[in-house]
Amino acid sequence: MNVLAIDTSNEVLALALLQNEELIGQLSTKVNRNHSIRLMPAVVSLMQKIEMKPEELDKIIVAKGPGSYTGVRIGVTTAKSLAWALKIPVVGVSSLEALAYQGLLANRYICPFFDARRQTVFTGLYKWEEHRMKLVYEETNMPMKNWLSKLIEINQPILFLSPHLASFKEMIIQYMGENAIIPKSPYHVTNATHVALAGLEKEPEDVHSLTPNYLRMAEAEANWLKAQKDVQ
Repeated sequence: MNVLAIDTSNEVLALALLQNEELIGQLSTKVNRNHSIRLMPAVVSLMQKIEMKPEELDKIIVAKGPGSYTGVRIGVTTAKSLAWALKIPVVGVSSLEALAYQGLLANRYICPFFDARRQTVFTGLYKWEEHRMKLVYEETNMPMKNWLSKLIEINQPILFLSPHLASFKEMIIQYMGENAIIPKSPYHVTNATHVALAGLEKEPEDVHSLTPNYLRMAEAEANWLKAQKDVQ
């Protein structure tokens, strides 16, 4: 089975091609250009290097958020379009779960998170148990200090993973002390292979009903709804 995995939910654009669960090619870049401009050319380039035709794909797995609203939307829309055109299954997976796979061998709690602005984060708590990534605390959007207050109660070492670690590192150490495990920089970026692994056992979704998981409304939408309520 040939699987294409896509992640554009944050600053990094990441792709992976797996054949019978074996990685045969991947691409990961972080440049200041819109994912909408770069995604399809990157898919075409990777598949050409592997000498694989689009019609040879059997499944597409995409990180569906949370993360950047624009990035998540671009990835999900592209995955749906490809799946529909090729008449193949599409699977959406949590961007946080995919990042948690970077701590697969840590044998401890794993806390992936993304900056949601204004000192809030998109986050959840995971642990690798019984050969799968288990969700311990539901994914949420909340102030980081509130989330850390909740994690303190576990009183065990927790591995923190995030491409936005620098914005919260001091706070994490302040709250968690020695229970905060912070690895080197490369571990904080999602590997598209892990997007694939997170979705291999999941059931495909209807191509038309697959939607991004933003975990909260976009600020513009929230402001519009507030304005409508004020008018009423």
